[in-house]
Amino acid sequence: MNIGKTFVFRLALAAVLLCAAGLLLWQAQLRRAIPDGLIQANGRIEGDAVIIASKTAGRIAELAVREGDSVQPKQLLARIDDGIARARLAQAQAEVEAASARAQAARAALALLRREVPHAVASNEAAVTASGTDLARAEAARAQDARDLERARKLAADRFVGPQFVERAELALKTQQEQREAAQAGLERARVALNDARLGPQRIRVSEAELAVAQGALAAAEGKQAEAQSALDDLSLESPAAGVITSRYANGGEVISAGAPIFELVDLDRLYLKLFVPEREIGKVRRGLAARIYSDAFPDQPFDATVRYIGSRAEFTPKEVQTPDERVKLMYEVRLYLDRNPGHRLTPGLPADAMIRWKEDAAWARPRW
Repeated sequence: MNIGKTFVFRLALAAVLLCAAGLLLWQAQLRRAIPDGLIQANGRIEGDAVIIASKTAGRIAELAVREGDSVQPKQLLARIDDGIARARLAQAQAEVEAASARAQAARAALALLRREVPHAVASNEAAVTASGTDLARAEAARAQDARDLERARKLAADRFVGPQFVERAELALKTQQEQREAAQAGLERARVALNDARLGPQRIRVSEAELAVAQGALAAAEGKQAEAQSALDDLSLESPAAGVITSRYANGGEVISAGAPIFELVDLDRLYLKLFVPEREIGKVRRGLAARIYSDAFPDQPFDATVRYIGSRAEFTPKEVQTPDERVKLMYEVRLYLDRNPGHRLTPGLPADAMIRWKEDAAWARPRW
């Protein structure tokens, strides 16, 4: 009985060894069947994850998508309660309207002053000239009346005229003296008005400064309005790109803090195949090499890709990657970024095979496993 058991054990062992040898031979033949200049590997499709979070704290008023949903750029994902933000925006808009009215009034006052100053200066210069003429005329008349009074007094002393004639001459001189004083006062007033008009350029500069202050206040109000509008817009979380929602971290009605993640989004236009290349072949791989990705979901459609990342450190082959090589061999991570993802057919998580062409004249071939 022991002899029979030993024979059976040896026979089974020989069968196992024969199968293993055949398997190794078959795999070696397959590897030899890969054209020279190509490297075959496999892995899973992954993508650059984008964390969707709110800039401000608040209560989640609406969640518009869930895990697994495909989204388009600018699509609404979530909305934070915006009651306070809308009130602040309304206040900022009222401040902008008030500041705009003040700036407009200052601008109109400056424009009016710029028109009035030259006219005021010219008008007062003319008034000074006219007042000087009136004064000269009044002084000439007073001098004439003074001479008339002197002659009247001589005639009265010689008894050629009566005292009434002298009184009339004195009254005329007094009247002309008053007119001269009035003309002198008028000239002084005209000169004061001219000096005041000549201060117009200084008033213009003051008005310009007031306009600048009003415009600065308007700009500050507009900045506050833009800030309030931006704060309101930030409460509506939109998708930055086309992709798939892979994770959701909050529920509707929850109060979240600023920066708390709500969704994780993977951009379908920035997918890559993460794979591992054996240490003996990593020297053939360099950035910029062309590659083709094959997926079981689309067996007849290869996807063009490019080597964009090569790991700088070797590591053991991850368990999820299937390879005919011994798992104890060190491997290097390589990422093949898709040149295009037409129709967003490839999605994160799909297993895929790849061929990397490290010789430019090598003919493309499908993966062989």
